[in-house]
Amino acid sequence: MNKAIELRGKLFFLFVSTIIFILYVTGTSPVEYISPPRLQEPPKVCPVRTAEDTITPLNNTDHFLVSAFMDQRVKGFDLRIISIFKKNSTKPLYCLFCCAGQLSNTIPTNILQHTENFGYPFVTADIMCQIPQNCNATHVTLQTKPERVKALDQLWLPIRNQKIKGNEEKKLQFNFTVCISNMFGGINNVLQFVQSLEMYRLLGVDRVVIYNTSCGPELDLLLKSYNRTGFLEIVPWPIDLFLSPSWGWLYSLSGGDVHYFGQLATLNECVYRSMDRSRYVLLNDIDEIIMPYQHNNLTSLMNTLQQQHPKTGVFLIENHIFPKTVFEPSKRFHLPKWDKVPGVNILEHIYREDPDRTKYHPHKLIVQPRLVEQVSVHDVLKAFGTTYKVPPDVCRIIHVRGSLRGKLDAKELNEDTRLWDFHEKLIPNVDKALERAGLLRSEPAL
Repeated sequence: MNKAIELRGKLFFLFVSTIIFILYVTGTSPVEYISPPRLQEPPKVCPVRTAEDTITPLNNTDHFLVSAFMDQRVKGFDLRIISIFKKNSTKPLYCLFCCAGQLSNTIPTNILQHTENFGYPFVTADIMCQIPQNCNATHVTLQTKPERVKALDQLWLPIRNQKIKGNEEKKLQFNFTVCISNMFGGINNVLQFVQSLEMYRLLGVDRVVIYNTSCGPELDLLLKSYNRTGFLEIVPWPIDLFLSPSWGWLYSLSGGDVHYFGQLATLNECVYRSMDRSRYVLLNDIDEIIMPYQHNNLTSLMNTLQQQHPKTGVFLIENHIFPKTVFEPSKRFHLPKWDKVPGVNILEHIYREDPDRTKYHPHKLIVQPRLVEQVSVHDVLKAFGTTYKVPPDVCRIIHVRGSLRGKLDAKELNEDTRLWDFHEKLIPNVDKALERAGLLRSEPAL
């Protein structure tokens, strides 16, 4: 009996000890919690290679892509790709979008060749696409077949002018941008260029954009100096690596593949480049200054014109030639310190030709970029607003170059000293810009 009681006691003690041991172990050991498996995001497949140059050959075609811009002003389309197309080599194209790292389905395009190309085999064209629903498009590429191809084989264009929700009406960065297209042939007209840039700065221009194929060594130094200040944006334009560009404006006279080193493409690219950041864009050449004659600056001029013509988005400014072979006789602004600076001193040329209005007389443009769709050199091809020709007594172009009307002397020309109104600020500003570029030694203080 005693043995039975003793056995039961041992069993009870063993049971209690086991329970205590289990409680101790489970209370002190870490408990592993297995989290539910995460849903993996699909791997990013695009863009693999992004176009880094300003001219991109399009695979399996004779065409070239320049830039892609968000543009929803034309019903049914969201995107516009500025391109250079071979006129007689068009075939269907398809947009392929990179939507936050994922490929979209292909979308048929609408190709709009510009109506003005001066007879050349290559023409500026707009490729229009619609972005698929629920696609946060960051990049786009084009292909010749509707089937999707591997992203690795594509060169992608970044989409510019992206619309940010709630920030569609953001404040514009600039009031005035000048688009200069384009420099080629090793041009080295340093003095006229720096005078023009400093004159534009005095008139209220915030940014100058220039497309550069080639220029001379001194002008290259000047461009880089201005670029460092942020006033000048230089867009490389190696059109001569892809085509045989013409040095003239008309194919029947000059031959070549494309008008004036692709001038029409650069003008349109600059309008769209400036669309979301500049209120007005001036489209002119390197040797032209759009000059107000009844206002002290461009802001005052455009405020007046816009109040008088509120629905106008295109203002045509008449071109006036100041022959560079006819000099002001007193030599008031022939400054010896500029003698070793290459180029034309525009302050020495104050005699203006009368335009021959029995013939076509060209204009240059001031535009509101958001009211413009396609531009040419002297006019706008497509616009959403009206066009107004500004009277030359209000504003005209000071264009110092070779004469258009033959050999005329000063008596047969009109004296026009408008540039001299700015000389007190213009000359020291030119000196500072030349000194900054290392092209002029600073004069010692007395």
